[in-house]
Amino acid sequence: MTEQEDKTFDQAEVEALFLNAARDGETDLVSEFIAAGLSPDLANEKGHSALILATYNGHEETARVLLNAGAAIDQRDAKGATALAGVAFKGSAALAKLLLAAGATVDAANDVGRTPLMFAAMFGRKDMARLLLDAGADPALKDGEGQSARDLATAQGYPEMMSILGSEA
Repeated sequence: MTEQEDKTFDQAEVEALFLNAARDGETDLVSEFIAAGLSPDLANEKGHSALILATYNGHEETARVLLNAGAAIDQRDAKGATALAGVAFKGSAALAKLLLAAGATVDAANDVGRTPLMFAAMFGRKDMARLLLDAGADPALKDGEGQSARDLATAQGYPEMMSILGSEA
């Protein structure tokens, strides 16, 4: 046996391989790890769960496998962000619809009080903002600095977002 053939993986290495597979959208490999007993809620040192990694990197089928395996829809990373927040930032409507259909909390705020709608507004994701509003997002919520989604959109120079977000009460 060569040294390469004799390689066995410790638990940390197996977990890293699983999380890399989720980040890279290797759906079959993710399925095999779950079938072998790995938790779909496994997260790295930054708190990025397999679901957060898959959705942030645009892997809808991998996300679907993780959700079907019972991944916690609103699991938070080390900064308090959920998968929906990352998807709102990136702008993937298909992934947002998948997460919302699975029960994601539309107004889940991170540690500084920013909601997915705030991220959509900050980054000019108009279609995402509409989708989140249709799902019940509250545009009047304020973050830890007292800013609403409208305030954040204005600060970033997205006046077209105002018609989407509506007027403040």
